[in-house]
Amino acid sequence: MWLTNSSIGRKVVMSVSGLFLVLFLTFHMCMNLALVFSPEAYNAICGFLGARWYTLALTAVLAAGFFVHIIYAFWLTYQNRKARGNDRYAVNVRQKDVEWSSKNMLVLGIIVILFLVLHMAQFWYKMQLNELLHVDPTVNPHDGSYLVITTFQNPVMVVLYVVWLVALWFHLTHGFWSAMQTIGINNAVWFNRWKVIGNVFPTIICLGFAFVAVALYIQYGIQGMEVPQMAH
Repeated sequence: MWLTNSSIGRKVVMSVSGLFLVLFLTFHMCMNLALVFSPEAYNAICGFLGARWYTLALTAVLAAGFFVHIIYAFWLTYQNRKARGNDRYAVNVRQKDVEWSSKNMLVLGIIVILFLVLHMAQFWYKMQLNELLHVDPTVNPHDGSYLVITTFQNPVMVVLYVVWLVALWFHLTHGFWSAMQTIGINNAVWFNRWKVIGNVFPTIICLGFAFVAVALYIQYGIQGMEVPQMAH
């Protein structure tokens, strides 16, 4: 099959799955921004999503997208190293037109994956999965705002979150532009435009996530605002 047997096909799968995940990150960032201004609005969004059939279906699709993206990333890296053979051990002058993020996409991706596992253990496990299977009776799965706010009262979590966002930014800035190039939207008119969009859009996403973490820490960790909590 072309999508699995050819290098171009595998890159197309990587590109499409990556762009799909960017759309999810955009929605997730907008949802998190609501928490800074209104915990009640955030809980209302969580309540609308929750463990409903359409959300579970979207979660399954999202998980499949992550799985495909990760598998193909390791596959492409293996194929590229295999194709280079012993040349990869040679000492070469670094090409000026090769970005650092391009040379370290796999490492950046691994950092993103590791934090994703932590993120899911902290939030998805205690919210959607908890609502569905009641895995943690000590946590109210409908009070997402309380869970997120108390997490970011911890400065260590805020720092880890920002470090993860830096890795994510490098991964997205190269990945976004590379995806557009792979699927053929790279003519003379749009080439430089996609380069700009590929830097600006991921920057907005990552700054949005960082703003939420830092703002919550300032409001509830430093200023000591009372954390709103729903009745269990």
